[in-house]
Amino acid sequence: RRFPCPFSPSLSWRRVLCVLFLPLVSSGFAPPVKQRNNFIFERRKLHPNPRRFDWSHLTPRQLKNRSRGIQTEERAGRNPYFTLEGHEFLILGGSVHYFRVPRASWRDRLLKLRACGFNTVTTYVPWNLHEPQRGTFDFSGNLDLEAFILLAEEVGLWVILRPGPYICSEMDLGGLPSWLLQDPTSQLRTTNRSFVNAVNKYFDHLIPRVAPLQYRRGGPIIAVQVENEYGSFYKDKAYMPYLLQALLQRGIGGLLLTADSTEEVTRGHTKGVLATINMKGFKVDSFKHLYKLQSHKPIVIMEFWVGWFDTWGNDHKVVGVNEVEKSVSEFIRFGISFNVYMFHGGTNFGFMNGATSFEKHRGVTTSYGKFRPLPPLPSPTPKTVYPSLKLSHYLPLWEALPYLQRPVTSNVPLNMENLPINNGNGQSFGFALYEMTVCSGGRLHANAQDEAQVFLNETSLGILTDVYRDIDIPSITIVLFEKEKSSSDIYSTDIRRWVVPGPDSLLH
Repeated sequence: RRFPCPFSPSLSWRRVLCVLFLPLVSSGFAPPVKQRNNFIFERRKLHPNPRRFDWSHLTPRQLKNRSRGIQTEERAGRNPYFTLEGHEFLILGGSVHYFRVPRASWRDRLLKLRACGFNTVTTYVPWNLHEPQRGTFDFSGNLDLEAFILLAEEVGLWVILRPGPYICSEMDLGGLPSWLLQDPTSQLRTTNRSFVNAVNKYFDHLIPRVAPLQYRRGGPIIAVQVENEYGSFYKDKAYMPYLLQALLQRGIGGLLLTADSTEEVTRGHTKGVLATINMKGFKVDSFKHLYKLQSHKPIVIMEFWVGWFDTWGNDHKVVGVNEVEKSVSEFIRFGISFNVYMFHGGTNFGFMNGATSFEKHRGVTTSYGKFRPLPPLPSPTPKTVYPSLKLSHYLPLWEALPYLQRPVTSNVPLNMENLPINNGNGQSFGFALYEMTVCSGGRLHANAQDEAQVFLNETSLGILTDVYRDIDIPSITIVLFEKEKSSSDIYSTDIRRWVVPGPDSLLH
């Protein structure tokens, strides 16, 4: 049964730009101009072209006869372009991450994406959420990737899948599971045996779920991305070819992509894959490395950043509408496919957000917005002004500790990934509380990654970071009296309490 669509399926360039709040002139767009020999675009005035594009027959449910999929074609006087079953096709994508949106809201977000004129939804696949413990996989509820892809098909959207294994996405450890850090010999994002063995086991569970949903098998997935922005990391030249083969051997085919910054695209690319770039705005110089790499392929902006993520303690970042308007106009004018990152940002639930550490450690905010074209709910109208309130009852951390899970004792501090909990998988997110007994004052020195609040008994002494590494411990007055004392314990849940008996030399 066809899904009823409350809007016209006929797509036009102007409708696409409406979602970005772009007041474009009604004269339309001209076809792409002739390439220059030593660069991508020839800068000359373009003539109006009132042509509109109708892709109503190029949707997953409408396109029944499939043989060729997305292909590349060239024609004199214009840049290379995509075709879908022989019809000229431009990828107009918007990113919506299923794991950042409540499942009950998936349909609403996808319908809005389609209503705005986009024809494709792109999403990352977070390994750390799908395999929180070794060999334990979760594709249920809000993590039901297959249901999200099928819903996109029902709504009328194609899908570009970005399965990693590393995804960045401002997630904790870039979406890699924290238990990978337990092996001291492992080297992440390389062909190190420990790492690729874990990747292979993950792909053995993930790929059979999505391979049947590819275009050539009647599904909506038109492209799959290999890793993510590896050019910025590039520790192992054999890594990207290895991942490509890992996908191909498990049945992934069709259009395969890499995505990198404009400066690192040559390092992140691998043979046999279409290179795409990420950028925040249209600049001719941004394409020079891509052009040297593949001058006879269509241009795809895998991440067109219409904003930036926020971090706690910094101002909210917003990109001006005029900047977005100019870039999108140029993309469409030259026949460049693009993906808006993000169309709808959603929420970093729990502790899944990552952090930056440029000059100071700053956690990414709960709202993952990136100035999404889909606006948030409007602020409620103030009804009245309430006086300040003083909390009369609250539960201090110290009073909650006895009610947590049974603690663990260690002679040395351990990072949370190596805590002997969760069936030996350690702790992925949250806090750890370390305790030790001291009997004199001094200076506490530590390189805390990320931040550590320091208490003497229940009194806060300050915060340690990777910048501020010393805290003075005041002298301790000892009062001798008898009191019933509980055994030394370490508690575990999202807050872990550690009792670490050790010598005074730990303070220096």
